[in-house]
Amino acid sequence: MTLANRITLSRMVMSIIMFVMILTQTLWSVIIAFSLLTIASISDYIDGVIARRTKTTTSFGAIADPFADKILIMAAFIAFASVKELNIPLWAVFIILLRELSVSTLRALAALQGEVMKAEKSGKLKTLTQIISVFIIMIFLFFQILFKGNYPEIPFLTYILVNSGQIVYFITVFVALVTFVSGILYLSNNIKILKKSWGEKGS
Repeated sequence: MTLANRITLSRMVMSIIMFVMILTQTLWSVIIAFSLLTIASISDYIDGVIARRTKTTTSFGAIADPFADKILIMAAFIAFASVKELNIPLWAVFIILLRELSVSTLRALAALQGEVMKAEKSGKLKTLTQIISVFIIMIFLFFQILFKGNYPEIPFLTYILVNSGQIVYFITVFVALVTFVSGILYLSNNIKILKKSWGEKGS
């Protein structure tokens, strides 16, 4: 197994540990979760660089790398949804999961046909939006646990923390919208793969 693929697999493991840490909902567990999220996000860039520079790009890596990204995001949002104070809308999380599973299925169909789906700009924008949002929500969770409702006498900060539930709600809805649109674009741009899997000839 190549070094890049090992890093990709380690990102999956970090996602699982991060999930558990978020559910634990203690100050230190959130700090650990935030650290793992940071490391995992950086590793997403590193494994690609290593694979290209060492010329060890593999079919496994082409499929596993985006899959590891999806696990990281899904682990975060599912864990966040279990924290009542964050006010995460379940329907938005469902849309995110549906999109990610649909595209993963499309990638699997492409692999069966001997093709590798390339990353698209909409997908990259979606991933960036998701990662930034997860970091922001993680910070809100940290402050909620840190202050436990006893917010500091700083008007702007207090306002943000008091209204964190609404802020997180709209952040998640925005992420779901971007994720949904990118999924539609992905499916429409790769409709030939779907047609071929249905037994039709791509046009």
